[in-house]
Amino acid sequence: MSFNVTFLGSGAALPTAKRSTTAQYLVCNNRYILIDCGEGTQTQIRKFGLKLQKISHILISHLHGDHFFGLPGLLSTMNLLGRNQGITVYGHPNLENLLHGMLEAGKNKLTFAINFVPLQYKDEQVIFEDRVIAISSFPLNHRIETCGFKIQEKRKDYQLDASSIKNSGLLIQHFPLLKKGQNIQLENGELRNFEDFTLPPKPSYSYAFCSDTKPNQQIIPSITNVDLLYHEATFVEADLERAKMTFHSTATQAATVAKEANVKKLILGHFSSRYENADLHLKEAKTVFQNTLIAEDGLVIDLERN
Repeated sequence: MSFNVTFLGSGAALPTAKRSTTAQYLVCNNRYILIDCGEGTQTQIRKFGLKLQKISHILISHLHGDHFFGLPGLLSTMNLLGRNQGITVYGHPNLENLLHGMLEAGKNKLTFAINFVPLQYKDEQVIFEDRVIAISSFPLNHRIETCGFKIQEKRKDYQLDASSIKNSGLLIQHFPLLKKGQNIQLENGELRNFEDFTLPPKPSYSYAFCSDTKPNQQIIPSITNVDLLYHEATFVEADLERAKMTFHSTATQAATVAKEANVKKLILGHFSSRYENADLHLKEAKTVFQNTLIAEDGLVIDLERN
């Protein structure tokens, strides 16, 4: 079991030789999730040795091209490679017709189903949930309707304590119940307390993604205490007015959000192509929130090790 994020694209609207546009590939307990799909995403997936056909959920934050123009090509490539498993796409209600229109224009008939889930932009909502993880969306403050996303592991099972179980009279069929925190009654009527035969669950982790947005106090409850926060930092403080005008954030503003939300680690991305590197972004952010990293294309972060 693992929870890691690969940053496929760390740049803003204009892709450069060093930074592709926004896309992130998450593996969370054998769930494969793509967040945003800027142009060239499928090339980045192959470049970094990731599994294209494993993706089962695609989350699109908003309909600016650098966040979704790669999606028709990605789906077409999956089709050409013989995909026969359905895929779920989450996005703005207008995205469904855009996708179908682009695919139909080229007479591309997919061999797999697209389950489209429209997002709403009023408050936080759970958009996917199973026994292991939950995915939520929450509204951001950008020029057009935009969502952030949070991926959370649910509380994990208790771990069996082999040394305590030995010679206890417990049977294999009791083990799943112990893991769920249930006491066991033996055939002779004796009661076994699960706490005597288990160890605490391993930690559960959480990741939040805040794409294009002005600093927004309303998102704090949605991202509080997450283990890793990705927050756009398109500009540095010298370009604060530009950030305000375009509904983006500076590195300092992103760091302030991270501090107020009490997150464990912050990673900055979505850097404007006007900057040769993100050294100043990092310097400015660290004055507010020390535990900050810079996203680079190909960077992998394992939440269990950071």
